[in-house]
Amino acid sequence: MSVNARKFKVLRVDHIGVAVKDMEQAKKFYTDVLGMTAMGEEVIEQQKVKVCFIPSGDSEVELLESTSPDGPVAKFIEKNGEGIQHVALRVDNIEAALADLKEQGVRLIDESPRYGAGGASIAFIHPKATGGILLELSERK
Repeated sequence: MSVNARKFKVLRVDHIGVAVKDMEQAKKFYTDVLGMTAMGEEVIEQQKVKVCFIPSGDSEVELLESTSPDGPVAKFIEKNGEGIQHVALRVDNIEAALADLKEQGVRLIDESPRYGAGGASIAFIHPKATGGILLELSERK
């Protein structure tokens, strides 16, 4: 499929998800040391995670703290330690993006969008399809 035939467009890096054990401690580094501003917190029950967005230009750092020992972020930290857990790309049409990727045979974690922090529609592409990076697609209205 030629690039022009894509059914969606990647607009920019939306955010970088950083898995942390202690949200308050992690937040202090970004706010006190780097002088950035944290924009509130939200718990996403379905994903067993508490998030905090820290804007930087057109994108954000998303701090992720697990709300449960069996949550995906807790499992990530157990396996890899704290650090970058995913990179999110903002797309103009998440349904079209998922259909396009599925058509190309790209391995997806989510075949349909789900609710993400800040009211975004999100879906994840499997790291085996991306060279080892957990890639999130995000559409914000």
